[in-house]
Amino acid sequence: MRYLDIGSPKKISKIGLGTWQFGSAEWGYSQQYADQVANAIVRRALELGVTLFDTAEIYGFGRSERILGKALGDAAGSVFLTTKMFPVVPGSLIVRRRAVASTRRLGVDRLDLYQVHWPHPLIRDGTIMRGMAALQRAGLIDEVGVSNYSLARWRAAEEALGSRVLSNQVGYSLVSRSPERDLLPSAEAHDRVVIAYSPLAQGFLSGRYARDSRPTDGVRAASQLFQPESFDRASDLIGVLREVADAHSATPAQIALAWVIHHPAVAAIPGASSMEQLESNVAAAEIRLSDDEYQALHMASARFCPDDAANGSLSAKFALKHSLKGTWHVAKTTWHDHKPGAFQ
Repeated sequence: MRYLDIGSPKKISKIGLGTWQFGSAEWGYSQQYADQVANAIVRRALELGVTLFDTAEIYGFGRSERILGKALGDAAGSVFLTTKMFPVVPGSLIVRRRAVASTRRLGVDRLDLYQVHWPHPLIRDGTIMRGMAALQRAGLIDEVGVSNYSLARWRAAEEALGSRVLSNQVGYSLVSRSPERDLLPSAEAHDRVVIAYSPLAQGFLSGRYARDSRPTDGVRAASQLFQPESFDRASDLIGVLREVADAHSATPAQIALAWVIHHPAVAAIPGASSMEQLESNVAAAEIRLSDDEYQALHMASARFCPDDAANGSLSAKFALKHSLKGTWHVAKTTWHDHKPGAFQ
């Protein structure tokens, strides 16, 4: 395993574990996965040197945090544990209440990194950052992060906090390269971190799927990326991935991950549906791409998404729609918290 070089008290692994799928029905995983497989994946990740574990209050309406916390057990204090709050009503007291609820679900007293899951489309970050600063003073959280923020808003959040906002969690992969425009250069220059979610584009870059063998789960089936025309356009990119993979006795997915974490300021948080997939993801940390290989992948990616690196902003309409959906998830998470035995 390799780790970020940012001088943090705890080591942050370049390959982490994203846990959106823990307890989330939309991924189509079985109850056995939530009850048994997820626990085994977390325990194996610990053995392999993974220290970065990421979740969110709305994943599975709180179930992801519960499953992850139970699986980590006593090891939670030795890892870099991160979760996210969705800023529905970003008042200071609400921020504290939500942080406390996450610690209870995770079974910990302190969060290593507490992130704002999504930029509020109507309210700037002054209020929420005052809440975050209060959490830091109270010793409930160590670092503050954001997610899906533009560089300008990331900087504004840091100014409002009055200290560093360590990380920005964004989608980054060979088919989603907008963070290269300004987030990655800024992070590298100022000892900040870009946490890459969907580094395999939800499996699109794994080589497992094709025009005639598309995924059927709710998350991917609805994605434009998994439509037939996308597979047609990606044939060149997948071909280059396979060529580089053959040179390293690796898989296309491992090469796609190695490309993402090639940048010194990036850590990736792929999910894992099985122990085998976890082990494959972690092994990608040991792959060192040559300059020629990196550039070949870079160029193949640019042919697939030629305008992506230049277009990093979210439309106001999309941001509002996502915020409304997140509000419903927060409400349902809170409802689950009040069910009998929720924190047992």
